[in-house]
Amino acid sequence: MRIGVFIGERFEEIEALTAVDILRRAEYDVETVSVSHTHHVRGSHGVEIKCDLCISEVSISSYDVLVLPGGPGHPNLEKCDSLMKHVKRFPGEGKFVAAICASPSILGRAGVLEGLKATCFPGFEKELKGATCTGAPAEWDGQVITGRSAGTAVDFALKIIEALDGPEAARKMADSIHFDHYEG
Repeated sequence: MRIGVFIGERFEEIEALTAVDILRRAEYDVETVSVSHTHHVRGSHGVEIKCDLCISEVSISSYDVLVLPGGPGHPNLEKCDSLMKHVKRFPGEGKFVAAICASPSILGRAGVLEGLKATCFPGFEKELKGATCTGAPAEWDGQVITGRSAGTAVDFALKIIEALDGPEAARKMADSIHFDHYEG
């Protein structure tokens, strides 16, 4: 499985890097992709990372999962036309879109949450157009995975594993990192 974690300026570090770490531990092919024209991106708390690729260097359609971290910079992801084209198409193609914190609002505005259960950072529920908001730490419905916040980043990453390879794989990862709160 190929997974692209898309990073924009002022991203939430915990959400992005927890997903990258756990998904790489699970031995998925994970790449960080800057949605700007530089490999270096600064998070909302001043942590600068060097992404593996810039958006201009990647074929987004080659991924099986698109991961959208939240944070105050989440609108930078939505401004990326090539990313948004694929966010809208992936669920219909049997591929996954995963968004956490404020970024599920991007999915709501893109029209991919219609009729699905989803979760998001408290206060963004009205942006999840067509979804039933659950407030759960993480949700998986159809081809869409959502997470509530930085505090549920591990739940979110485990939910991606569950969607890709089942609850046993997610439980195995949870056990390996001594995460006792996995509810899959």
